[in-house]
Amino acid sequence: MSNLDRQAALTVCGGRGFVVAEPVRELLSPRRVQLGESTEVRRLLPNLGRRMVGAWAFVDHYGPDDIADEPGMQVPPHPHMGLQTVSWLHEGEVLHRDSTGSLQAIRPRELGLMTSGRAISHSEESPRPHARYLHGAQLWVALPDAHRHVEPHFQHHADLPRVTRPGLTATVILGELDGAVSPGTTYSPIVGADLALASGTEARLPLDPDFEYAVLAMSGEVHVDGVPVLPGSMLYLGCGRTELPLRAASDAGLMLLGGEPFEEEIVMWWNFVGRTDEEIRKAREEWMTSDRFGEVKGYDGARLDAPEVPATQLKARGRVR
Repeated sequence: MSNLDRQAALTVCGGRGFVVAEPVRELLSPRRVQLGESTEVRRLLPNLGRRMVGAWAFVDHYGPDDIADEPGMQVPPHPHMGLQTVSWLHEGEVLHRDSTGSLQAIRPRELGLMTSGRAISHSEESPRPHARYLHGAQLWVALPDAHRHVEPHFQHHADLPRVTRPGLTATVILGELDGAVSPGTTYSPIVGADLALASGTEARLPLDPDFEYAVLAMSGEVHVDGVPVLPGSMLYLGCGRTELPLRAASDAGLMLLGGEPFEEEIVMWWNFVGRTDEEIRKAREEWMTSDRFGEVKGYDGARLDAPEVPATQLKARGRVR
């Protein structure tokens, strides 16, 4: 779960000043980024127009990629702090290793949840041999200040609660949806759900009007509140909604992301979430020179070096540019 951009920019996110306090339909287009040796991702957050949705601070969508004759996902050991990573697959398999000693294969509709807390490092790779197709999303959740220095840990949940309607199955990844509660540990009011719709389905899901929401289209053709959302794009929906209207023109897959607007301002750079420019620079130095982030054992290859931090100081810009 990594940002491998070698030109990583310091970014301030969070704060409630730019939260849309009413329902909107704001379509976000992705930026294409190379992840590892052979995986290209579509980055939806942070976006030119919006940086966070609740505590969700980073969203990549990748695939479906035919990796039958390719190495697939190959992300060497790299560090994280101040966040949780969410691994979510529709097709394929990813092998997770981290510096707490975790070794776990993550398969479709299983939750891989890593809480970095004060410091962790991990790697991700397609196993050998692996399935032909790889399709999924990689997401980060920013930790609030009161919990961002917790001990690092990893959770894997293969059995997650579901909400069903005719033609619709919603798997609750994090938080609560329509009374179904995920076993994944959360540190702020948040929700994440995977929605599978059959062709021709029209359905409505209940929402919390105090949350802001967005929908990431994974596959198929679906209209969200009347807006067509194509795979690899995201529709920001704002706050003040009590329900989510959906209409599927084909079999379709979506991810619903939401949460209470994140009040704190955070600094994101590379794979770190902190609060100040100085904190980020210190983390980068300690990844390169100390054992703060631990060691990932068993990965066949060298770990990632951190890019250089820009010389310019961070300027706060809020939740949107």
